[in-house]
Amino acid sequence: MKGDRVEIVVDTNDGSRAYEIVATRAGRRVEVTIGRGVVEVAEVTRNGTPVRTARFMASRLLALVEHPVDRPPEPGEEA
Repeated sequence: MKGDRVEIVVDTNDGSRAYEIVATRAGRRVEVTIGRGVVEVAEVTRNGTPVRTARFMASRLLALVEHPVDRPPEPGEEA
């Protein structure tokens, strides 16, 4: 959903570096995939087409924080 974001902090030899991937338009979302020593964070459209992708070595990852946007309660759902 628009506004969803993921913060990634990666270890570099001389310190750390932070990255941020954000769902920039309505209908897009941010997906995180972890496998075979690689972490992939992608902004994808409704039908799953990747718009923006970032890949990091899992051994260098210090932090990965997902920040979902606050969504209003659906009709019939408790607040």
